[in-house]
Amino acid sequence: MAKHRGHRGYGRKLRVAVAAFVALATCLPVSAAAETEGTPRIVGGEEASIMEYPYAVYLTNSNGLEYCGGVLIGPTAVATAAHCAVATTMSDMRVVAGRQDQRTADGVVAGVSSLWIAPGFSDPRMGNDIAVLKLDRVVPYRRVTLPSSNDTALYAAGTNATVLGWGRTAEGGTRSNVFREAVVPIVSDAGCAASYPTYNGKTMLCAGYPQGGTDACQGDSGGPLIVNGKLAGLVSWGQGCAEAGKPGIYTRVSTYANDLRAQASGGRPLG
Repeated sequence: MAKHRGHRGYGRKLRVAVAAFVALATCLPVSAAAETEGTPRIVGGEEASIMEYPYAVYLTNSNGLEYCGGVLIGPTAVATAAHCAVATTMSDMRVVAGRQDQRTADGVVAGVSSLWIAPGFSDPRMGNDIAVLKLDRVVPYRRVTLPSSNDTALYAAGTNATVLGWGRTAEGGTRSNVFREAVVPIVSDAGCAASYPTYNGKTMLCAGYPQGGTDACQGDSGGPLIVNGKLAGLVSWGQGCAEAGKPGIYTRVSTYANDLRAQASGGRPLG
């Protein structure tokens, strides 16, 4: 899998969001514009089972063109990257759940009735790249387990994490129509900062192998990074896909755990 990545550390993910705005202005489909710039997808992984990860979803425009991932955090709530949430209008956004293969009509499709974007978001490289989409119907699949705000053990360097999505299987390669997973190790904050000058360990984490080879890639943005059964991160940004010395950057979900719980329950604690 690989992600919205490119241009020295921010790259493709931001460019996908920009491409989406261009698409709206020029009446092009969102993902048609986004694909030319490179939206993240999964590199170096293998086909996964949506039955094992029923909370994994993807976002499309009204024409059914996929451009980002997401994760169910409640019956009518999906967490994704903020840059995915602002890539198109709510009326043009759809959430697809329970679909192993994008070429089928399996699962359910929901519209978006409202959204919450983390305060302070402007650029994934600056952090706060997280949003919650409120759906117009109940999605009948198991939601992901959220971490607590002090769940630091999830982020220990060397811990294996699983990234999920329907993104590309190589940078600039063809898209994957099927759901995929890849295992990547968590990198220390010091290691992440050495690779990316704007890295902020409070709002971000990074994961990947020193030699590269496995990563999220174009189309995976907003998708889940799972550690020990919990949602540790959301695909956010990075340089290229699976490049040596350039691990993928993810939003650190524990920082926003209380916000996500409140949004998933309509402002009421989930308990």
